[in-house]
Amino acid sequence: MPQRFAFSVHATDGRARTGTISMLRGDIRTPAFMPVGTAATVKAMRPAEVRATGADIILGNTYHLMLRPSAERVARLGGLHRFMGWNRPILTDSGGYQVMSLSALTKQSEDGVRFASHIDGSRHMLTPERSMEIQRLLGSDIVMAFDECPPNGVDAERALASMRRSMRWAKRSRDGFDAGGEHAERSALFGIQQGSLDETLRRESAEALIDIGFDGYAIGGLAVGEGQEAMFGVLDYAPGQLPADKPRYLMGVGKPDDLVGAVERGVDMFDCVLPTRSGRNGQAFTWSGPINIRNAKFAEDLAPLDPRCTCPVCAGSEESPAASRAYLHHLVKAGEMLGAMLMTQHNLHFYQALMAAMRSAISEGRFTAFASQFRADYYRQG
Repeated sequence: MPQRFAFSVHATDGRARTGTISMLRGDIRTPAFMPVGTAATVKAMRPAEVRATGADIILGNTYHLMLRPSAERVARLGGLHRFMGWNRPILTDSGGYQVMSLSALTKQSEDGVRFASHIDGSRHMLTPERSMEIQRLLGSDIVMAFDECPPNGVDAERALASMRRSMRWAKRSRDGFDAGGEHAERSALFGIQQGSLDETLRRESAEALIDIGFDGYAIGGLAVGEGQEAMFGVLDYAPGQLPADKPRYLMGVGKPDDLVGAVERGVDMFDCVLPTRSGRNGQAFTWSGPINIRNAKFAEDLAPLDPRCTCPVCAGSEESPAASRAYLHHLVKAGEMLGAMLMTQHNLHFYQALMAAMRSAISEGRFTAFASQFRADYYRQG
């Protein structure tokens, strides 16, 4: 019988590992990349197309959905899965990061964050308890604890105070989630480690989260402008501070080489808007590095985006031939919506192909060689 939540590691290679998260709505193969469906849609993609890229789970956004169309409306319409037509697992973030980064006016207190909507200026209050309620109304499979994500470069005093507040909010999130009745019985709750770039603070955060107890653990507070070297510096120790028998989720990351480096360091799950946002803006990720399809050199290039890629855009299908770089260049330069759709489809397929390749390399004990060859190929274009 399907389990509410279970995580098993099938193979390791150094600190890299591959496994499976089992949930009622299906299995999630790790390392896993979650396409971001901010407002109940992975932009420019239909749900069946997202699934066809190899995605096992997507991410929805608490902040955006609470403002429009509202969590209560989504609940009345049958929950987020039915509303958007996605029948596999959905992880929802807590809304904390968006409240602090998107809202024009915010006032933080021990209770939570009072803020003005970036859409219409309406006033709202988001607390750990309200975040749990919203994610319950949405019907999320993996719920994220409400936390405070300080900006990059805060001083030690601010980093300490912010981390400890997040840990108090984590306990309130745990209590609020557990009070969720049937939803709590069929979903999972992840805690979020904070502590900026400080190893001691992150150890304290991890210990507090473990004491509370969660189904999985996220590494938060990164990908906020600190740069790859500093991020990898934290990932050299942060995953090891978290339980080995639980999934480790690096939030908001990232570029393909970020993913490879993070998997090397023991991370299991990722999300990022980059493949969809970049696709809409004319950037494609390939095994030979990113390319800007707007570049004039592609105007008469009949090659596919990536000769190594097997996605429908690059390899074609029975119904449609492959799209050339020249055609995609034209679509994007002309502002045709099909350009954004095809570029996004390719990028999401590439990300899932990269995750599948890493899972295979770990299982076969050749991850170090894979990572080295990936970087040699990926950085080839400079």
